Amino acid sequence: MRIEAVTVCANYADFLAETIDSVLAVVDDWVVVTTPGDEATKRLCKRRGLRCLPTDVFARDGGGFNKARGINYGLSHHSGTDWLLHLDADVWLPPGTRHHLLHAELDRAVIYGVDRLNCSGYDQWRRFLEQHRVESQYEWSCLVKPLTTPPLPLGARIAHRDYGGYCPLGFFQLWHGSTGRTYPITHRGDAERTDILHALQWPRPRRVLLPEVLAVHLESEPAPMGVNWKGRATKPFGPQPTQAPAQSPPTY
Repeated sequence: MRIEAVTVCANYADFLAETIDSVLAVVDDWVVVTTPGDEATKRLCKRRGLRCLPTDVFARDGGGFNKARGINYGLSHHSGTDWLLHLDADVWLPPGTRHHLLHAELDRAVIYGVDRLNCSGYDQWRRFLEQHRVESQYEWSCLVKPLTTPPLPLGARIAHRDYGGYCPLGFFQLWHGSTGRTYPITHRGDAERTDILHALQWPRPRRVLLPEVLAVHLESEPAPMGVNWKGRATKPFGPQPTQAPAQSPPTY
């Protein structure tokens, strides 16, 4: 099994720096697509030996941030002869993901998704990593579970009743290159619906959840759904600068 991955990382280098090692343990080839001016992502990819593809396709034809164009640009740099994975830059894959994929007897006619736990804020992320040193999501060779400290809420699934139900979300979509499918382009599109339109190219019996993998979705702050669909709007992900205590006014 060979996995070729694509990640769109436009101003998301702060997240990618946290998730990169978990993905490298899973994939065989990985391209990162970004904008020409995203120096932080280009610098991170160069340091870690990833193929970085700066491009202006996101804004082509008047689009503000057409994510599908960026994903397809990345896919065009792969052979497409084996498994293809689209993965968001802010998604961490747990140890054992590669093992589970290798032993899942994947069907080439199916698109696969996984569940995710939402981790909001850098401090919670560091606590999660500390707890992960002593407690695993996958225990006793059979038990798949979220960590209890800190508790991370399970992210929502999409089960669209007009289209048969479950649709793998774009933070993790795995399919075989032999299908020849790419992401549909919508005029003036953004990151909204890109992944769902891609998943809907498969009929419902061929849209399948992989329950063995619980990914972690990183958020820099609590924010409404879709806040970054037109481009990065949330604050940087990292330790927040400590504020100096307020000085009391002098007394005379």
